[in-house]
Amino acid sequence: MSTQGRPVRTAARYIAIEGPIGVGKTTLAQTLARELGARLVLEDISGNPFLPRFYRDPDSHAFPAQIYFLLTRFKQQRDLAQQELFAQKTVSDYLFAKDRIFAALNLTAEEMTLYQQVYRLLDASIAKPDLVLYLNARLPVLVERLRRRNWDFERYLNVEYLERVAAAYRDFFFYYEDTPLLVVDSSDSDFLGNADDLRALIAEIERAGPGVQHYVPRVREAPAGARRWFGRKQPEPSTDE
Repeated sequence: MSTQGRPVRTAARYIAIEGPIGVGKTTLAQTLARELGARLVLEDISGNPFLPRFYRDPDSHAFPAQIYFLLTRFKQQRDLAQQELFAQKTVSDYLFAKDRIFAALNLTAEEMTLYQQVYRLLDASIAKPDLVLYLNARLPVLVERLRRRNWDFERYLNVEYLERVAAAYRDFFFYYEDTPLLVVDSSDSDFLGNADDLRALIAEIERAGPGVQHYVPRVREAPAGARRWFGRKQPEPSTDE
């Protein structure tokens, strides 16, 4: 579904999409890559052999699951750099720095100390995106999207953990300053199935500048001419943790 039958021009050469589990990062990355004529980079979540065990028994398997993710993400980012990352537009469904969000949630203090040492060594050589899209959504929306995709290993994921993840993302991006950031409320949007939603989002990406911008699409029942609101503000920090 190309908006005009040709790639859309944007200043950002490297866009990373982030957000809590189930928010729709991969779906949006695939759609944007097609619209922008960009290379698509997808995180391989299912390839982590420790993940199903982590969801069943987090205390026993958090550290190996996290280190596996960290090293896998680093290898993928390093391979991208060797393939001339900026030779073409790139859309990724993850941000390397997101690894710290889950590490802080799942690791003990002793494990986190070791993790931080490894993370700092790897992060120093990772290219930063030109723009990060942070997708958020209401908790019931996340739960419903997870139910629809029905991945086997996510059946062990409980709502309390999902709520903690969503809160950790809000906290992380409240203080995020590494790159330009576009915060998108995706609760009432369908970027895959609704052309108007997708066009409106791409317009915000094209206008995105330095700092933090916050985009809240209007619900579809809103009157014509008042469907979208755009402002510049940061998301509120969470008090859930």
